[in-house]
Amino acid sequence: MAGWGCVHEVNETCTRVAGRPCDPGMKGCILAGRFRFSNEDKNRPPKRPSTRDDKVAESEPRQD
Repeated sequence: MAGWGCVHEVNETCTRVAGRPCDPGMKGCILAGRFRFSNEDKNRPPKRPSTRDDKVAESEPRQD
């Protein structure tokens, strides 16, 4: 028994991603990037933490 259901799944087919079989977390899925999956291939890489140097570089005007 599943703990949730997707409104875009009809008869085990995804109506949002061109009729492909429903595979939660696949590219184009509304769940992709919003949740962590046990399959690491479906997870987005973690964001690189910004450093002080990054913030200083963004605030300084460019000198061309």
